[in-house]
Amino acid sequence: MKTVNLAEKLAQFTNHWDPHVVADYNDNEVMVVRFQGEFPFHLHEDTDDFFLVLEGEMAMDLEDSTHPVKAGELFVVPRGVTHRPRAAKECKVLLIEPKGVPNTGDPATATSKPRI
Repeated sequence: MKTVNLAEKLAQFTNHWDPHVVADYNDNEVMVVRFQGEFPFHLHEDTDDFFLVLEGEMAMDLEDSTHPVKAGELFVVPRGVTHRPRAAKECKVLLIEPKGVPNTGDPATATSKPRI
């Protein structure tokens, strides 16, 4: 067992929308990611989607509303709800997802999740 320094992990990459696994929690992957611009609208049929903003600010667009999420705040998108995270300026986010869940909700369009 050891501590995980999230700032050090985030310093290891600069690309956006590319989650990196930093720890395992039960049957979940804990990831860090950098957001800037817009991610495509998508949904997860079988799982909620957890976002904790570490630095900066993002917006979570749902089908009929937009929710600002600032540093130190979290947002959970319930399963089956179409959503799109976006950020005008770069923000840094912690994600928690069940292992094997594609970040786009579709394995054909998902990015890999390297472990760092």
